[in-house]
Amino acid sequence: MQSKSMTSDYRPTVAIPEIVLSLVDHLDAMLAYWDINQVCVFANNAYRDWFGKTREQILGFTLSELLGPLYPRNLPYIQAAYAGQKQVFEREITTPDGRVRHSLATYTPHIVDGTVRGIFVHVADVTPLKLLEHELKAANAKAELLATHDFLTGLPNRVLWQDRITQALALARRQNEMLAVLTVDIDDFKNINDTFGHSEGDRLLVEVASRMKNTMRDVDTVARFGGDEFIVLIPDIDSESQVEVVADRLLASLRRPLALGSGTIETACSLGIALYPAHGTTLEALMVNSDRALYAAKKRGKSCYAFFEYPTPSGIA
Repeated sequence: MQSKSMTSDYRPTVAIPEIVLSLVDHLDAMLAYWDINQVCVFANNAYRDWFGKTREQILGFTLSELLGPLYPRNLPYIQAAYAGQKQVFEREITTPDGRVRHSLATYTPHIVDGTVRGIFVHVADVTPLKLLEHELKAANAKAELLATHDFLTGLPNRVLWQDRITQALALARRQNEMLAVLTVDIDDFKNINDTFGHSEGDRLLVEVASRMKNTMRDVDTVARFGGDEFIVLIPDIDSESQVEVVADRLLASLRRPLALGSGTIETACSLGIALYPAHGTTLEALMVNSDRALYAAKKRGKSCYAFFEYPTPSGIA
């Protein structure tokens, strides 16, 4: 229920002491009273900062005239308040100078003898709190990222990788599936660091990480454990030959020439592969056995891959 707008010289019927007006005008919150027809009969001067209108200009305005495009969004709260239910809600208001301010609005029904006569409105600026909330969320997200990802390459670190493989192993056991763990090491990385410097060595690590990530599927996890040590989790595989295809593709991607320093190098990497359940049924066993397979690949001449092999029992040809 809402009346036609009245003239700007509309005044409240009860005189308000100047000291009270001075007090409420210095509050950093909008205070107002709207009668049963949604017409303003009192407002403090905080409305000037939020809506560009002084108290004298707002008196006689309807809520619809003041809020404009905001009115439909506020209408459910307005209707509930005039039905006798206190309303507290957040909203954004664009001020005349174009700023977006976050507010906490409270509509309190004015009830006399069981009848709603109007509503008291209190609107506080919570923009600083919202900004602090956003900063805290960003800080928490950054802290979580640093706790679970490598700072140089952005890949998952040991903590996140171990969580992923723990989940993958549980699923593989339930569904009787295979998975593979690949340990990857850049061949002669120390010589590259010594020749080109650590900054170029870091750039090589970032490039290797990017190539590995782009070569693998979305369901796979490529992680960096530190130094030039990378490890890959490949869940849901059908056969050893499927892993061989992935290993060949990964090595081909890593061998592509890379401009480093004043020259170009062809990155060589060695891969060690352990399969679940053939080469281990626990996280620890798969990591140890993929690492053993890695050293077997390096003994074969590097820039290749090797599957883990159980030692042949002595006395058996």
